[in-house]
Amino acid sequence: MAKLKNNYLMVAALDFGTTYSGYAFSMRETFKCDPLNIKVNQAWNSGGKQFMSLKTPTCILLDAKKDFVSFGYDAENKYADILMDEEQDEFYYFHRFKMNLHNNKNITLDMMLEDISGKPVSAIHVFSLSIKALTSHLIDKLAKQGTGIHDDEIRWVLTVPAIWTDSAMQFMRRSANKAGISDENLLIALEPECASIYCQYTETLNGRDGKAKTFLESFMSLFSMPFLGSFMSLFSVPESGQKYMVIDLRGGTADITVHQKMSDNSLKEICLATGSDCGGTSVDSAFFQLMVKIFGAPLMNLLKKEHSSAYLDLLREFETVKRTITPEKSGKVNITVPYATLDLLCKKHLREDFPSIVDQSSLSTKISLKADKMCFEVDLIKTLFESTIQEIIKLIGEILERQSARDVPTFLLVGCFSECVLVQDAIKKKFEDKYIVNPDDAGIAILKGAVLFGHKPDYITSRILRLTYGIRNCVDYNKEKHGEKRRVLYQGIEKCDDEFKTVLKSDVGVPIGTIKTDSLKTFMPFQHAMDIEIFCTREDNPKFVDEDGMRYLGKMTINIPEPSKKTRYVDIEYHFGNTELRLKAIDRQSKVECETSLNLLL
Repeated sequence: MAKLKNNYLMVAALDFGTTYSGYAFSMRETFKCDPLNIKVNQAWNSGGKQFMSLKTPTCILLDAKKDFVSFGYDAENKYADILMDEEQDEFYYFHRFKMNLHNNKNITLDMMLEDISGKPVSAIHVFSLSIKALTSHLIDKLAKQGTGIHDDEIRWVLTVPAIWTDSAMQFMRRSANKAGISDENLLIALEPECASIYCQYTETLNGRDGKAKTFLESFMSLFSMPFLGSFMSLFSVPESGQKYMVIDLRGGTADITVHQKMSDNSLKEICLATGSDCGGTSVDSAFFQLMVKIFGAPLMNLLKKEHSSAYLDLLREFETVKRTITPEKSGKVNITVPYATLDLLCKKHLREDFPSIVDQSSLSTKISLKADKMCFEVDLIKTLFESTIQEIIKLIGEILERQSARDVPTFLLVGCFSECVLVQDAIKKKFEDKYIVNPDDAGIAILKGAVLFGHKPDYITSRILRLTYGIRNCVDYNKEKHGEKRRVLYQGIEKCDDEFKTVLKSDVGVPIGTIKTDSLKTFMPFQHAMDIEIFCTREDNPKFVDEDGMRYLGKMTINIPEPSKKTRYVDIEYHFGNTELRLKAIDRQSKVECETSLNLLL
């Protein structure tokens, strides 16, 4: 990986989300005197559907040749027109495709994505064109403003979930490269870290209202009630050593970790990041399954594939419900549905009209129709959130059980799904002793924090390693240690070639810039390259690379400068502590850095 350039003029962050995406930026000189002077694009044109968002939907439209047509709201609107003209077979439309990197355990450069109607396109092509759409939108905006800034003078920051694999992060880097961003101008940032950095700058975590604190201090001095001490701690201004849990609830994932503020105002990760796919789209999936109970899976799949415009309208209507429903809500929840399309599909495939199908449903007592609206009993809609909320609460509870997190007093809720009042209320009720912070701009905290991270990449001084990393090691064979099945011959010499050589163990704090060294030697005369296979596991003390739970991460290729007949030794540096794994190799004989490549996308 190329060294990061330092002669940049501007930092621009790209928040490539499951449901919505956007960008923010600030000048290098501006950051020095006014770090929170961060610009967020506010010119996304949503057409007829306007949400309170500074982002645009993560969707992209390609033509028959798989060339770019449009992105975001523009793609939604154009695809709706295409569907009206029944020309969808000539186009590819992708939306909410980011989760493929979370769900796919074998990410490769040639993996495919299916568009909304099932037509395949190369995944890296779709991701790179989407990133290019965001960068081009910003470059065009800067050109119109006459800033004179060129794209090679911008340090780009691309956000990813902290729970993603190294392979997924490298895939995003390769996609950004394909979109025209060089490695020397690119940083990968972890989403919960960005939110944490932003809230430190805004002093969001500085406790509650100062008047409340003053009142309680006076109350305690008057009545001398020591038991109020723990209660007062909830109002305290953060000092060195303060811990807080970052709960990043996004469209696709929940990403949770614990940070500690250090004496120099930097942040240290003290708890292994955890999470799952229990973001806002999991509630969307529950809503889809509710509709399946009414109309059946075949009909709903037809709606999605053959009447995509109506399907997307339905999702947008439910998005409004997710943003506005509250625990106190009673009565009915009215959702505008594509009545004409559903009625047509019901008559054609179910031999009954739309109202009759609803009346015959097992949920008919909880649903009624009024014009183009389906009126759901509010308790029925609330049940759609239950499994997602319970999974989030379970993840939080698991972290609080860890020794390093048991005394965490504060929760920081960020991400677009954290703005759901049902989610906030459930967390507050379950963890009554915690101070819950949900900033007003929770949906863009990550985006703005990513800009701050771009200006100061060393703000996070230490991270917890999620996995145990090591390499396949070839050693002299020992029957008692290796067993008969692991015995192989190399040039007539007995070897075991699948021993796991640990480089660094999981669940330990790793300061930024940590370097672990190792050395390897050539096996044959004039060997021109070494291939090092890298593996990872959640286990602490693995012995072999074929054990249960072991995952092949990728391959590092080291080119030997001027190969010779003699045995050559190569000293390797594994760089940990940053958001991405980096390796460096030096030929011991010549002291020359070897040309290396790290491929995690085999």
